[in-house]
Amino acid sequence: MPDSTEGDDMNDASGKPVKRLGILSRVRAYFLAGVLVLAPIAITLALAFWLVDFVDSRVVHLIPAQWNPDTYLKDRFGVEFGLPGLGVLVLMIVITLIGWLTAGYVGRVMVRIGENIVARMPVVRSIYGAIKQIFETVLRNQSDSFRQAVLVEYPRRGLWTIAFVTGETEGEVQNLTKQDVVNIYVPTTPNPTSGFLLFVPREDVVFLDMPVEDAFKMIVSIGIVTPEDTRPETIRNTPRVSARTYDYPHNPEAPPRPARVANLIED
Repeated sequence: MPDSTEGDDMNDASGKPVKRLGILSRVRAYFLAGVLVLAPIAITLALAFWLVDFVDSRVVHLIPAQWNPDTYLKDRFGVEFGLPGLGVLVLMIVITLIGWLTAGYVGRVMVRIGENIVARMPVVRSIYGAIKQIFETVLRNQSDSFRQAVLVEYPRRGLWTIAFVTGETEGEVQNLTKQDVVNIYVPTTPNPTSGFLLFVPREDVVFLDMPVEDAFKMIVSIGIVTPEDTRPETIRNTPRVSARTYDYPHNPEAPPRPARVANLIED
């Protein structure tokens, strides 16, 4: 009996045999297609609901009972119904009000007094200073942090990795370096929150036209998701770097170098 998972062979326009998918193969293909469509949506919704529930569980009970909409619904309709997202809304309002207060003179004075108190604490002041500087750098409107994806040779010559420019190198590091260097963050995969800070000469950095979001997708997916190269065809066909190093003696048994790579090395 023929296998229900395989179909009969047929010929395409060129006359080559093409195997038709059986019933079970088609069902499996449709199932995988459904997983590809639903899995990202389900994971995104699950994370969003978890975040909302996490914030609500820690903020809603801090709202006074007379101002809590849940109390009104219970007294008015006799139904205990927790409004989803209430804690998130209250938190956003509180953060906005704090920002508005600190923008004024009184708020700045209070912040300065608080920072002076923290500055007297040996360990806390270091943690607070580092966290504050990071947030000021990332959230500042004119900051270029993580706005440029680049290629750098790491961890050795001939091996390339995606990294991000976090700023211009300044201070003692730049003064001790003969070349003009930039701060490069090399993230690990699939967790880009950890990585390495490198000070790389600007001429050794290959700036990418790839958006930062696409670069992050490629890192998190461990290379499974590859962004499309949207550059003009003439630029796509012109290599700029080599993925091999030839500092060692050439192996006569090795295959010849591709012409474009050989020309690139000579240049």
